Amino acid sequence: MGKHSRPGPPNQPSRAVPRVDGGDPLAAYEKRRRPPLDIHRRHRPLHGGGGHLQPDEPRALEEWNGFSYEPAGTAANLAEAQQWVSEETSGTTGGPVEEHRNSN
Repeated sequence: MGKHSRPGPPNQPSRAVPRVDGGDPLAAYEKRRRPPLDIHRRHRPLHGGGGHLQPDEPRALEEWNGFSYEPAGTAANLAEAQQWVSEETSGTTGGPVEEHRNSN
């Protein structure tokens, strides 16, 4: 591996080179509003620890709002949280997982 090689899969664009439109005066601002690593939804264990440990424990769901991650609900287990993360982002926060958890 060379000195200037970028780690990671070769099919992903580098984050070191900004994707900025030269004709757009707000391009630099829009670039700063992108979530870290372009992850718009994520989940975290409620009681800490590794995300892969204790798959039956509840998870906190978080969505990127343009400035930071904000709470969006809870999931009963790891499988439910992964399903929520993989869904397309809808216009509402929370989604069906939070409504499902509150109906129990």
